[in-house]
Amino acid sequence: MATKKKKDKKLAKKLLHKYRLVVLNEDTFEEKFTFKLTMLNVFVTTGISALILIIFTTLLIAFTPLREYIPGYSSAKLKNEATQLLLKTDSLQQVIHQKNQYFNSIRKVLNGEVLVENLEDDSIEINKETISAISLSPSKEDSLLRQQVEQEDKYNIVDGAIDKTDFKLFTPVKGQISEDYNPKENHFAVDIVTEKNTPVKAAAAGTVIFSEWTAETGNVIIIEHRYGLISVYKHNSSLTKGQGELVKKGEVIGMVGSTGELTTGPHLHFELWSNGRPVNPTDFLEFE
Repeated sequence: MATKKKKDKKLAKKLLHKYRLVVLNEDTFEEKFTFKLTMLNVFVTTGISALILIIFTTLLIAFTPLREYIPGYSSAKLKNEATQLLLKTDSLQQVIHQKNQYFNSIRKVLNGEVLVENLEDDSIEINKETISAISLSPSKEDSLLRQQVEQEDKYNIVDGAIDKTDFKLFTPVKGQISEDYNPKENHFAVDIVTEKNTPVKAAAAGTVIFSEWTAETGNVIIIEHRYGLISVYKHNSSLTKGQGELVKKGEVIGMVGSTGELTTGPHLHFELWSNGRPVNPTDFLEFE
């Protein structure tokens, strides 16, 4: 215990021992400055100076543009750019989600998973008494007008709300129809019998979104056209266009064949889809 006290007194004596710091002229040895110091004063002064330096540096980084040059800090410009990129990423994710849904629908078409009840419009509840009170019999003038409109729109598959008079379909192949369009039996196409290796031509200009071999329907090519129209060509012996290629109306995209499990001979299985719903190709094209 006495030894410990002796050591403490010795340490205190060293800390409080006075020293003199003299600044001399090297040539004349004339004293310029003289400071009286102790070790304790030196430690205290050094500690306070270091603390002030740390505080000053922290304030300088936090409240001046210099913080942009410190790793870990970001500028307002970078934050704004990051926000814009985040918004663009979110938009792209939504577009990718819509495209995935779109291609899933095409896959269901190829696999024959589309059901007739899924293609029917949602039912609307209407008061039966109101319906019975309405006369639905068309007048003579109305019948004549309907015939005129149907004749004008016979080869117009797209909505007439905008000017699309330049959009007309091209018959892929000529031949005899062996099986008609029958959605009740999930046959959303017409089968046109013709000679093997007859050129199959695009019904309209567009982009090839599918061009592959499938087990059931052989070589299949699908083209996306304007105005939400899609054309499908199955059982080809060969394909001349690949996915992502652009095609012109009437351009050869394949050859008639009898490939796939669901075929009984050389023919073209041709489908038309408008805005996700199948339509009867014979309403817009003449094959024979």
